[in-house]
Amino acid sequence: MKFEIITIFPEFFRGPLDHGIVRRAREAGLAEVQVHDLRAFAHDRHRTVDDRPFGGGEGMVLKPEPIFECVERLGVAPQAERSAARESVIVLSAQGSRFEQKAAAELAALERVILICGRYEGVDERVGEHLADRELSIGDYVLSGGELGAAVILDAAVRLIPGALGNEASSQQESFTLRDRLAAGDGPSSTCASGGLLDYPHYTRPAEFRGMAVPEVLVSGNHEEIRRWRRRTALEKTVRNRPDLLKQAGLSLEDRELLAEIAARRV
Repeated sequence: MKFEIITIFPEFFRGPLDHGIVRRAREAGLAEVQVHDLRAFAHDRHRTVDDRPFGGGEGMVLKPEPIFECVERLGVAPQAERSAARESVIVLSAQGSRFEQKAAAELAALERVILICGRYEGVDERVGEHLADRELSIGDYVLSGGELGAAVILDAAVRLIPGALGNEASSQQESFTLRDRLAAGDGPSSTCASGGLLDYPHYTRPAEFRGMAVPEVLVSGNHEEIRRWRRRTALEKTVRNRPDLLKQAGLSLEDRELLAEIAARRV
């Protein structure tokens, strides 16, 4: 899989690309990442990539010419053919749709992703309308530029590439990971599958630390009780921190019974 990042600050990515799973995936040949300096595609003496917005207003806007030229120079397929070519061009923007685990999985299934990092007041709208396939935002807040967002999207997608993680099951056992909806009466397909919920609490050695003990069920050896505890605590954490996730989660009959128990205790 190949990622290409277009930015006015290419040196920003020296850190994110050289650590952790992204570095290991690159070294293993599972992912290739190239960073392109947008200013290299500006042809005036000052390598200008921004200008004042039409209609007035504060700040500056990234110009369309260098962005279009850069993407076209990369030989990306035309918009209408990108789905078949398994390519995507994305603008990082505060006005974009919110980036979630589902989108990370979609990107990980592609062969090539181009990430355009917005700056200043944003990017000329013609880039989003006529060049990019979508706009993405990593959250409901405003950053100084799209570089941090691009690094987040890169990491989230790379770790889902087959072979990138040491344990392939890990990516299926995390917060937000959706699985097929469960038939009525079925339990979770694994002791850890989140099913679109937040992950359950984790503990490790020592079993007691400063008077704080690990829940007894986790050291009991009773796998069924451990499974049920993990599911119940995942539901509890989701209800407490992200109740909105319950609407899209694949809830089983057991899940609904556990939710009823949780609600009864909260009264």
